[in-house]
Amino acid sequence: MAPSLCLYQEPPRSVARTWTASSFLKRIQFWLEQSARGTLHAADQPVEQLFFVSPFELVLPWNFEALRKDANAKFWVAKGPGRPGNGLTLFLEGSEEQKAERTASIISWTLPAISHGRVENDFGTLGQLTDALGGRGVNLLDILTCEVESRVGDGIEITKDDPNTVLLMTIPVTRAEGEPHTRIVHRAYFVAVGVLKLGEMMGTIHASSGKYYKELKTSFITPPEKTEWRDQRIVPMEVLECLDRPAARFQSGITAEGPAGVLIGAGALGSSVLDLWTRSGWGEWSIIDNDHIKPHNLVRHQADAILIGTSKAQAAANHIERVMLGATKATAIHADAFNLADGQVLHALQSSKLVVDASTTLDYPRLISTRNDVGRHASVFVTPSGQAGVLLLEDADRKKRLRTLEAQYYRAIISKEWGRDHLAGNRGTYWSGASCRDISMVMPYSEIVGHAATFAEQLPRLSLSNEAALRVWIRESDSGAVSVRSVDIRDEIHLPFGELDLFIDAGVHEKMSKLRHAHLPAETGGILLGYHDFNINAVVVVDALPAPLDSKASGGSFERGLDGVTEAVIEAGRRTAGIVGYIGEWHSHPEGNSAAPSRADKYQLAYLTLGLSLEGLAAVMLIVGDKELCALKGSVE
Repeated sequence: MAPSLCLYQEPPRSVARTWTASSFLKRIQFWLEQSARGTLHAADQPVEQLFFVSPFELVLPWNFEALRKDANAKFWVAKGPGRPGNGLTLFLEGSEEQKAERTASIISWTLPAISHGRVENDFGTLGQLTDALGGRGVNLLDILTCEVESRVGDGIEITKDDPNTVLLMTIPVTRAEGEPHTRIVHRAYFVAVGVLKLGEMMGTIHASSGKYYKELKTSFITPPEKTEWRDQRIVPMEVLECLDRPAARFQSGITAEGPAGVLIGAGALGSSVLDLWTRSGWGEWSIIDNDHIKPHNLVRHQADAILIGTSKAQAAANHIERVMLGATKATAIHADAFNLADGQVLHALQSSKLVVDASTTLDYPRLISTRNDVGRHASVFVTPSGQAGVLLLEDADRKKRLRTLEAQYYRAIISKEWGRDHLAGNRGTYWSGASCRDISMVMPYSEIVGHAATFAEQLPRLSLSNEAALRVWIRESDSGAVSVRSVDIRDEIHLPFGELDLFIDAGVHEKMSKLRHAHLPAETGGILLGYHDFNINAVVVVDALPAPLDSKASGGSFERGLDGVTEAVIEAGRRTAGIVGYIGEWHSHPEGNSAAPSRADKYQLAYLTLGLSLEGLAAVMLIVGDKELCALKGSVE
């Protein structure tokens, strides 16, 4: 009969809420019946622990098993922070360089495999532990003797002894005798004397002139056996292990290991997303940011006040180190990601499987879309009001890059009801520094963290697919409800456009083709919405609007009307925070005609060119034929 029965899984307070003597007796009866039948535990239930829980803890490093195999590794025990009550937490540390100040030495060994059974009572003295281990074929006295003699060598100063000793056992546990072990259990004991002092108590060494020496043993001189060590009190310790990445993923319910990735922008959003990925063991990161922590950042950042003045990239890397203690690699790169001439930046981008842009700028996503030698990219940002979070994810082959995802995002904003006030509004701004550019938005950290949690959850899932994705999560501020909008991504089309690059997507082309087909045999057309970016010498077409109601069309001509055009351009600019505007015109050619420009088309292009030249912009004209799409550029030299 077991000396104690594990009748309840719930904590005592939970059991006490509904406990009665009758239910207690029924619980005991149930336990005895199920135990006799061998059905008390599920077949896949983990094997029982060997010992009762102790208030004293020894925390092992995440890579303890690897360190044990390193012949050059040295171990010691360091004292952790104090805590209320009688408990104590110690940390086992290891490296090739031994720490000068140590709380205790460590002696470790591995027991033969043990079949799980009842929970054992712990031992109060070193002698009791030695006797118990002897029953399992382990001679603890020999283990201690070898450890002491190896430390003493030809003699060692008494002052080199550590104040305490920790005995650490590694115990493979099997479900049944002869089966492979299913669990590794560690148990430790705290001994309030140093290893060398313990060796003296055992009679293994003796002190002389301030040093310890091995006890001389010959066939004709046998020193009297000492038993003082058997009464040495030992304190049992529960052994805990720091998390490695696989353990973090297991506890988080994540199966994918994650990429060797790059995070661009370690600000409010980037640092929050990175913290969540770190704690869930997803990915290992190089962090690129050229800013540093300032006092106002602490309202919406993972950093502490002690890090004011520290590079944001380094602060993020330090945070990962503090959380994972080296189990997750992090590299800080204090640089501008836009500067691809920086060798460290370019190497990180070229060697990564996934690059996550959390810089909340237009510069980097547009620039990196011109490169063919970097990894898959994603971009995440929160709208100015804080009510929506946006995720753009390229396909695995980078056929649909951030450039076209951005344009198609704007088209959705312009055309969908949810886009009406999507980028509008904020709670205000404040000066965060002396410069006229030091302006920050008012936004609570809770909104940043809420969207960061969504990104941290959804990006790992979406990145498992090779397809591109565009998601918008909209939060209702009054109720906290979150809804999602998904935008279908169309292929990008690159058209020759002089010294500039003209980009359009299949969605715009298809829209113009459908409008053409609907108006045949007459021609039709309308205005083009988009934007210029001279940093990358590109013009991007976002949308093509249908012909105004007052337009005039026939089988051989088209004259666009004016009804609603100005309002449409203004509304597109308002919805896209001033990014999208008028960039030119499009029209169709009749059935059976090519998309090559007619003389009238060239005259119209000249007219468009003169109008847009007042703003220093090149005019865009698109002509849609049966299967062709022709792009014409007009500019004043």
